[in-house]
Amino acid sequence: TMEPARSEMSILPNGKGHDLGQEMFFNLGNAIMGSGILGLAYAMANTGILLFLFLLTAVAGLSCYSIHLLLKSSGVVGIRSYEQLGFRAFGMTGKMAAGIAITLQNIGAMSSYLYIVKSEFPLVLQAFLKADTNSGEWYLNGNYLVVLVSLSVILPLALMKQLGYLGYASGFSLSCMVFFLSAVIYKKFQILCPFEEFSANSTLAHAHSNATANHAHGYHNGHVMVDDSHCSPQMFTVNTHTAYTIPILAFAFVCHPEVLPIYTELRNPTQRKMQHISNISILIMYTMYFLAALFGYLTFYTNVEAELLHTYSRIDPYDTLILCVRLAVLTAVTLTVPIVLFPVRRAIQEMIFPNKTFNWIRHVAIAVVLLTLINMLVIFAPNILGIFGIIGATSAPCLIFIFPAVFYIRIVPKDKEPMRSTPKIFAACFAGLGVLFMIMSLSFIIIDWTTGSSSTLGGH
Repeated sequence: TMEPARSEMSILPNGKGHDLGQEMFFNLGNAIMGSGILGLAYAMANTGILLFLFLLTAVAGLSCYSIHLLLKSSGVVGIRSYEQLGFRAFGMTGKMAAGIAITLQNIGAMSSYLYIVKSEFPLVLQAFLKADTNSGEWYLNGNYLVVLVSLSVILPLALMKQLGYLGYASGFSLSCMVFFLSAVIYKKFQILCPFEEFSANSTLAHAHSNATANHAHGYHNGHVMVDDSHCSPQMFTVNTHTAYTIPILAFAFVCHPEVLPIYTELRNPTQRKMQHISNISILIMYTMYFLAALFGYLTFYTNVEAELLHTYSRIDPYDTLILCVRLAVLTAVTLTVPIVLFPVRRAIQEMIFPNKTFNWIRHVAIAVVLLTLINMLVIFAPNILGIFGIIGATSAPCLIFIFPAVFYIRIVPKDKEPMRSTPKIFAACFAGLGVLFMIMSLSFIIIDWTTGSSSTLGGH
């Protein structure tokens, strides 16, 4: 059996290393809590509250089970690398399949994070500076800002040698998302339905609106009332956009590429300890996801957009609280990129440079190439829902359902668990569920695109 080299953090005296539970909890939580949270209120609008709760609970439970399968396989052979588990199960084919899926999934995730920087950062700057939309200043161009943030913030953090060093950045990122959730809950009780849309040519009306009593129910110059027939919550809803819900939810819980690197850096790593960290992380993120989706949906109902923060801008683009929330979300997603980049770099090194010792030139070069590629994707990406839908429907089922199950079936010896034993039958059903989920999600999305209804989703 191959036992990975002990983390250099593990030998620090008195338990002062960065590989203690709270930093790794922050890192795993940060890997789970990405930009998916911004699309969940929209997902709830297209499923209804009860159907959304059922789907969210199912995906969270299945994610915990698949992490159990990964950790069990890892414990049997003493390997804590997704790609090496693939190699042990299916040789080079398994190794390449795992590496490619991790690369696609995490490039999709990083693209969606940087897409938020591209779409939100110019709007925040514009609101703070009270600048004209068409002023043409370079610092209001999202493409320039993405490159600037990538070079000044993400690249230095992405060059860290170990995930453990990023624990504090992850903790700060999660606290930003707690602030986002608090603001979404607060705004539910401040914004009355039907809400007023803010017109771009109504700065004068905006200046006087705060002094006008009951303006949420009146008609003012420059404000457009939204129809109040959409102000009741739906428990069950099925429409063509429901197809996007399962991929968005699957994308929201993918932390599997990060689980084994985090497991490697734990002090005295045990399967039980890592499973505990994973379960608590998923439970907390599950709670935050449901609350953010619920209160976002109950604020705007069917008028909620695919990216929740843009819906608040329709009411008041100069709202100070929402501007601060946007900054917090920008900070959070920016600090998540280095965490998600870590397994991609590891996968590329496993595929292209196997059995090589650590090399700083190669380490830096892979990070620079990856960030360049992701910046190009973001600058030319059609819309954020396309990223969520397609990546979520292809690589997420592989990483959550199919690979952990088939690796488990192949790696756990038949003398310990025969092929007809209950755990292996469950694992086989789990893999089948993943294949079914992939086919169903892709089919729905293709049908949605071919019927032209996806054009109503709105690109950002």
